Formats: sequence, structure tokens, C-alpha cells
Amino acid sequence: MNKTTSEPQTISLQRIKALASVLDEQEYGDDVIIGEACGERVGQSEAILQMLQYPVRFDGYIIFYLKKGHFTVDVNLNSYEVREHALMINFPGNIVKVSRYDEEKLDNLDLIFMLVSKEFMSGIRFDFGKAFRDGLQLLRNPCIRLDEPQMAVADDYFELLRKLIGAPLAYKREIICSLVSSLVYLSADTWSRQVNEERNFPPDPRLTRRNQVFEQFLKLVSEYHDTERGVAFYAEKLCLTPKYVSKLVKETSGRSAPDWIDSFVILEAKNLLKYSDMPIKEIVYRLHFPNPSVFHKFFKAHTGLTPLQYRND
Repeated sequence: MNKTTSEPQTISLQRIKALASVLDEQEYGDDVIIGEACGERVGQSEAILQMLQYPVRFDGYIIFYLKKGHFTVDVNLNSYEVREHALMINFPGNIVKVSRYDEEKLDNLDLIFMLVSKEFMSGIRFDFGKAFRDGLQLLRNPCIRLDEPQMAVADDYFELLRKLIGAPLAYKREIICSLVSSLVYLSADTWSRQVNEERNFPPDPRLTRRNQVFEQFLKLVSEYHDTERGVAFYAEKLCLTPKYVSKLVKETSGRSAPDWIDSFVILEAKNLLKYSDMPIKEIVYRLHFPNPSVFHKFFKAHTGLTPLQYRND
């Protein structure tokens, strides 16, 4: 296995723009890219395909749907089969890797995508807690399948966004913000309906506030897990008591707050061990463990393997 020489790199929209010149895309500054990867241009885009063979973090939001083709993508070490008519939503900080695709069928791939920066998304009127009432399910199932009418609506949205980005508009940013917000809400509605049908019961509106806090907790853990492992730190950030945060996280997700924190740390450690040549001592320092022995015990307790065994396997 080839490895990178450091932790999974973070990819910005600017980096994507530099690599995506062979794709059919339009952009709004450094905040939004709307594009379509299809036909021979997909096979020609070797730089992007090679980059995605290794785990990367995209520092923004990704919404894409696959009109034709098939490939497998890993998100935070979980594999998802992306098949025809699939819609997928990816959030900042996730570790993404295209683990398998058929080179002989690349010319038949047709992928519509939208990349949005965190800064742009934070400036639009979008209530994540309202749109995605069950963020835990979204983490587990970010990929769903669209039916024909939903595909037609998605096509209309993306085509309208392309036209607006290229149009001479005085209030272009405000117009694009509104349409992106609408598209994300539509994606959330489609996703929620399918998940609820699979679970066979409707969402409980009483859980909205609790899920919002849970989402905020996960976002903070994603950002600070390599340095902060105490529930008190996250409770202070949320302006809540540690006892309340612990109770809320447990009731919402079925897992304890320390378990969630440890899961993020283990995920980070696994990626560093699997995809980098970073010495284990350096990983210990990177993840702020006091010494290799503590890291060794922590990792083995959660995986059943020592860090070296996991790397060798």
C-alpha cells in the first residue's frame, strides 16, 4: 500500500478549482462550485482521481448526485456504494476517499456536484437542526437514492444555479444564497423522507432542540478531539453543565459523550496509522497523549489491536 507522508490533507475549494479545469463547472468566487463530471473528461481528470485515492478532508460542504455510473466512496472509514440516481451529502471535516471505481467505465460516469465553503454556508438562512432532525442517521447514512421526479427537480436546480452564476446580477450573492439554501432544504427533505420510510415512523418534533445540541456537540468534538477529551470542555462551549450534556448525548444517540469523543480520536488514529508514514511516537504527540504507553492501551482497548498491529494489517 502506498501512503502519504502525513495526516489526511485538507482540500479547499481553491485546490479543487486548480485541479478541475477539465470538468464542466462554474464558480462563484471561492465559495461555490457547480459542475458536472461526465464522459471522457472524467478519465482525463487524472489529478483529481489520483488525489482521491488517498484520504482527504474537504473544507466545505458537498452535495452530489450520480446520474449514471457506479463507484465506492469511504467516508470516515465507512464504505458506501454510490449507484445510479444516488444523492450524497458530505460535511466539513469528514475524511473522504474514493476506494473503488471501474476505469473502463469512467466514460459512462455522469456526476452532478455542488461544493460550498463553510463561510458561505454559515451566511445563508439554513437551520441544520430543523432540516436534519436526526443527525445521527445522517452520519450513518449520507447516501440515498432519488426517484425520477426527484432527479428532474435536482436537474432543474443545478441548471438554474449555473445560469445565475454566469448572469450579470446586482444581487448575485443574495440570489445564490437563497437558491443554495432552498436546494439544501430540498435535499434534507428528500433524505428525511427516505430515512423515515425505512424506519417506518415520522420524526418527533419534540426532539428538534435536543438534536440541535447533539449536532453542536459533534461539531465541537470533530474540531477539538485531538486536544480535548473531557466532557466539561464541550459542556462549557455549549454553555451547559457536563451532567446535562452527558444525559442529552446518551438519550439522543444511545452512546455516552466520552464514547463519542473516543470514537473521533480512534478514527483519527486509524487514519494516521493506515494512510501515513508518521511514526507512532509522532502520532502520540499529534493526538496529545501523555506517552506511547497510554496511547497503546487506549488504542488496544478500543480496537483489540496494538497500533503497530493495526498498521501492519
